[in-house]
Amino acid sequence: MLRSAQERCATSAGGDPRVAELHKVVARLRRELAAHPAELSDRMVAEDELAALAAMVLSGAPEVTRLRRSLLLVAGAIGSVSALGPAFASVRDAVERFGEERTTE
Repeated sequence: MLRSAQERCATSAGGDPRVAELHKVVARLRRELAAHPAELSDRMVAEDELAALAAMVLSGAPEVTRLRRSLLLVAGAIGSVSALGPAFASVRDAVERFGEERTTE
């Protein structure tokens, strides 16, 4: 049976829910950006950085500094496009969770 990329991502990261969540919200923003009809001058920058974020997530061990750099580039590239605001906020929140201390239960 084939597993989804999200399941593979969570499994490869030892079940880290932050990785699975980041994968989900990056995919959502990529879809919304692709569907957005307005011509954005830096659309390619945003698409490239979202692809880089997706690749980092699939590797299973994203580097916090690189995640934040990509987030800033995406923010600058999409500017104040309000239609993409909620999806971008979800990505930002997911990236910020990697800066928090991880506790084991």
